[in-house]
Amino acid sequence: MLETIWAILAIIMIDIVLAGDNALVIGMAANRLPEHLRKQAIIWGTFGAVAIRFICVALLSFLLLIPGLKLAGGLILIYIGWKLAFDHEDHVIDAKNTFWGAIATIVVADAVMGIDNALGIAAAANGNFSLVVFGLLISVPIILFGATVISRVLKKYPDLVFLGSFVLFVVAIQMILKESFIDKHVNTLHDWMEMSLPWVIGSVITAKQYYRARIRKTKN
Repeated sequence: MLETIWAILAIIMIDIVLAGDNALVIGMAANRLPEHLRKQAIIWGTFGAVAIRFICVALLSFLLLIPGLKLAGGLILIYIGWKLAFDHEDHVIDAKNTFWGAIATIVVADAVMGIDNALGIAAAANGNFSLVVFGLLISVPIILFGATVISRVLKKYPDLVFLGSFVLFVVAIQMILKESFIDKHVNTLHDWMEMSLPWVIGSVITAKQYYRARIRKTKN
């Protein structure tokens, strides 16, 4: 009984932490859309995220065997984080194309980040399929609420999009460093260096991104 309660609490905590990344991407992507399309993108993005997690859990043992998967996923996340900030700078929007572009961005990012979430939930559930389903379902309101709040905040404070990109860059670097052939080299570093590396690299990329965005804005 206590083990089940602990597993449920662990799954909820994992969802709150990891689903936040999904909510961030959905909120940033939906932020570019007109009001009437934003809600649709958040809803479709949320259920897309959960559907992809179901697939990731089902294919978990297969996914873990693919070499370079976390490296590729991390690089894709860096691209998404970079692109979302610059797309945000473009105020001329074709609503139809942007809606499907936002959905495509959300689906790709969900697929990348769904692997870590699936790993966390599967580990916490310890083989209990009912708990796995519970973990995936509980992430729906977390992502839905988080994405809605983030989208509204970004509308009010547009420059916070760079903070969102920074978070994605840190998550991406952490994912890349977990790649087996990279991880063995990173493990030789001091603990504080290993922990700070994603934050330092993420800060450098964000600073470069912010500088380029400001230059681009002054030219326009």
